[in-house]
Amino acid sequence: MLKVGIVGLPNVGKSTLFNALLKKSAFAKASVGQAGFAKAANYPFTTIEPNVGVVEVPDSRLEKLKEIVEKSEGLRPEFKIVPAVVRFVDIAGLVKGAAQGEGLGNQFLSHIREVDVIVFVLRDFSGDVIRAGSESPESDVEVLKSELFLKDLETLSKKLETLNRDLKSAGGNDPRHAILKVLEGAKGLVEQGKWLREELTDDEVDKIADLQLLSAKKMIIVLNSDEGELGKKSGESQESKVLEGAIRISAKMEEELSGLLEEEQKEYLKELGQDEPGLNILIRKAYETLDLITFFTGGPKEVHAWTTKRGTLAPQAAGTIHTDFERGFIAAEVVDFEKYMEAGGWQAAKSKGMVKTIGKTEKIEDGMVVEFRFNV
Repeated sequence: MLKVGIVGLPNVGKSTLFNALLKKSAFAKASVGQAGFAKAANYPFTTIEPNVGVVEVPDSRLEKLKEIVEKSEGLRPEFKIVPAVVRFVDIAGLVKGAAQGEGLGNQFLSHIREVDVIVFVLRDFSGDVIRAGSESPESDVEVLKSELFLKDLETLSKKLETLNRDLKSAGGNDPRHAILKVLEGAKGLVEQGKWLREELTDDEVDKIADLQLLSAKKMIIVLNSDEGELGKKSGESQESKVLEGAIRISAKMEEELSGLLEEEQKEYLKELGQDEPGLNILIRKAYETLDLITFFTGGPKEVHAWTTKRGTLAPQAAGTIHTDFERGFIAAEVVDFEKYMEAGGWQAAKSKGMVKTIGKTEKIEDGMVVEFRFNV
C-alpha cells in the first residue's frame, strides 16, 4: 500500500494531526486501537519511531450506492460498506542540521525515503508551544526542504562518482549514459533549491527512482492554524508564494471534532462556516496526489470501494480484488457511477444499454461500477 508521510519541525502539531486522522477513521480505530495513536507533547522529539495508521477516504458515492442496492436488490444482514483507504505515517520532527545527523536526523530522513508523498506540516498558530527553531510557515518550509536537498545532494554525489567511474570503461552506447545525464541535471536543480518532482519529467523521475531521492517525491503543504484563521486563503501575499495551494487546518480542532457524533460535527462546522472537516480535504488531496482512483463493486453483501493507480488496465484492476481475477480475466462489465444512479441499479443499467464490456487493453476509470468475468 502506498504511504503518505507527515513531516515537520518539532512541535508543529504533526502528531495531533495524525491522531485526528486515526480518530476520524472507524477502520483505524478497529485496526490499531489506542496503542496505535501517536504521543503528542510540548517538547521536541516526542515521536521517535514513525507511527503508521490506515485512514478511510471520504467518498459520498458509497452511501448512494448502498441506497440503490438496497432498493434494487435488498441487503443481507451481514451487509457492510468497505471504503478506500490511505496509509499515513507520522515521522519524527526534523531540525536544522538533520542531514548532518542533528536530532537523530539521518534516522528520520531514512523514514521519509520510505513514503510516496510528503505532507509538510507548518506551524501557523499562536500560543506558548515550544517552537524548536520554527519562525514562520515560509521559513519553516525552506528549512525542511533544505535538509532534504542536502541529503539528496549527498546521495547524488555518491551515485555520480560511482557511475562516472564505471562508464570510463564502457562504450558510448551504454544506456547508463542517459541515466548519467538525468543525474547531472538533478544535481544542478537541487543545488539551485529546486524541488525535483516539480522540475523533472515522469520519465526522468522513473530513471532515477532507485535512489529514492527525497525531493523527487510529490508534496502537500498543510498550515496548522488557529480556528479563527481557517477562512483565510494561503499564499495571498507576495511573501507567501511558497505556500500557494496549501491546505489550512486546525489540528487541535480536528482532533476534538473527530470525537464528536456526526450531527454534533455538522453543527460545529456550520458555526465555523465550513462544509466539511479539513481532514476530509487533506485525505482526498493525498489520494489524488498518489494518483489513485476508485472503482466500485456492489451487491447485497457489501458495497466496496477499490483503489488502483490511474491508467490501470482492467485485468490489473481486477487483480486488486483477487489474483485469480487477474490470472483468469475474460472481460469487465462497467457502468459510470452517474449512469448507475440514474438507472437505479445494475440490472436496470444493463437493460437500458448503459453497461459496456471492456477487454484486456482498456482502462478502468474513476467512479466505474464493475463486474469482472474470469475463469481459472
